[in-house]
Amino acid sequence: MFRPAVLLAIAFSSPVAAQTWQPEEAAMRGHVGFLASDEMNGREAGTREFDIAARYVAAQFETMGLKPAGAAGGYLQPVPLVTFRPADKGSISLIRGTSETALEFGTDYLPGASPQAAEMTKDAALVFAGFGVVAPTFKRDDYAGLDVKGKIVVLLAGAPSALPTEERAHYSNGATKREQAAKRGAVGILLVDTPTREKVSSFARRARNWRNLGATWAQADGAPYYPGGTAPILAQLSLAGAAKLFAGLPGGSDAVMAAAESKAGNPKRMALPMTVRAALKTEINRAMSANVAGVIEGSDPALKDEVVVLSAHLDHVGTCPEVKGDTLCNGAMDNAMGVASMIEVAHGFKHLKARPKRSVLFLAVTAEEKGLVGADYFAQNPTFPKGNLVANVNLDMPLITYDFKDVVAFGAERSSIGPAVARAGATLGIALVPDPQPEQGLFTRSDHYRFVQQGIPAVFLVTGPGGEGAAAMAAFLETHYHQPSDDMKLPFKWGAAARFVALNLAIARELADMPARPSWNKGDFFGTLYGGYGATGK
Repeated sequence: MFRPAVLLAIAFSSPVAAQTWQPEEAAMRGHVGFLASDEMNGREAGTREFDIAARYVAAQFETMGLKPAGAAGGYLQPVPLVTFRPADKGSISLIRGTSETALEFGTDYLPGASPQAAEMTKDAALVFAGFGVVAPTFKRDDYAGLDVKGKIVVLLAGAPSALPTEERAHYSNGATKREQAAKRGAVGILLVDTPTREKVSSFARRARNWRNLGATWAQADGAPYYPGGTAPILAQLSLAGAAKLFAGLPGGSDAVMAAAESKAGNPKRMALPMTVRAALKTEINRAMSANVAGVIEGSDPALKDEVVVLSAHLDHVGTCPEVKGDTLCNGAMDNAMGVASMIEVAHGFKHLKARPKRSVLFLAVTAEEKGLVGADYFAQNPTFPKGNLVANVNLDMPLITYDFKDVVAFGAERSSIGPAVARAGATLGIALVPDPQPEQGLFTRSDHYRFVQQGIPAVFLVTGPGGEGAAAMAAFLETHYHQPSDDMKLPFKWGAAARFVALNLAIARELADMPARPSWNKGDFFGTLYGGYGATGK
């Protein structure tokens, strides 16, 4: 039986007296065990098993006394999905004069896919635009002096290492690259690996998952929501593919990569003396899934219409490439653990003597693994007035295989959420530390980012590198992430899980009770970019 050495005391800065509450191992293990069971078949969005998982979460919300906050008076918000993936290997050829070089699937390239067209052919000149970064704040425009209209742009994966961590993640994002290319009239993108990209996610590993489903959501007219869709990513090129692409340049691919990996990250940009011929087929389907939403109504008449959102993604990837005879990706840590944590935070609120002043929404979202789709759908089509959503706390894949000493709080320092997170952490003796892996681009890879893009300040907590943390995270990413071994056989530390729940409960209560509405810091990059409250000082 779970008996922690000390009770988890959760103190609040509001007038409410300090509370002591302890998550139970049996409850947390039960949530994770059910959601990550073989019967859930990996909880892929759009499947019957995901729907069962959603009903389970809705039932838990009802048990905790949360009021329905989905559509039509229920806990579920239907999300219309458009799923897509490569239908075949496609073909990519480089043409220099009368010479044609066919790239090799799985060695040189992996085909792209688009939800907008089942078949796509492109035959156009190539222009190399470096990382494709357009960042006025940092006085950088990789398209300056280049004419890419009607052409295919060659872009390096990632962004220059000189950029601040979270801005770097933003400019590394594929959607950001698509949108900038589309604004300038490009008709497609070849996305080229760098040594850093290969280190973060090897081409060989991605090749094993080349037909993974992507998704977006269908707009009211049925059209897929796909920003920058006129400049789709036609293919990812490996370092071997890059060597063939850049072979005619002085110094070849080695020179390009050396410049890209330097701190300035500014290889020479130019029109390339060749064209590319691409032929791609995409398998496109429609599916329905759902977000699950329940709310604790605020107690303060002046503040209860403001809503603090706690989010966690309920889906995982379903089946995956075989490892040791197993093809089922149960998704125990990713993200049954996050959903279980969110449910237990709701449980913790139930045990407090006073309701929070602001309303607190608990949101289990779908299709995170397919592009943060459920969170994007909710953030753009919320079941509350959008202006009432004041903050987001996201729980995604807390690694609970060690007794964590610190956390990385992505986004916290950008708004008044930061001091609230720091106070909550101090109460539990948990330090906040900088992102130890900026090359991973985690700031744009989880659901909180969809709230940020709607101007809502957000924080995403990851158990930190202190003590055993760095080694534990490296081992998990290498051996278990999106693999069948992410299951209940992992060495869960339930005391650490309870501590993670306590931290998120303390943060949520801080945000719900703080006197002033959570606001972006004046002049913050993301707050300004997306028109967030407080960023312009108004």
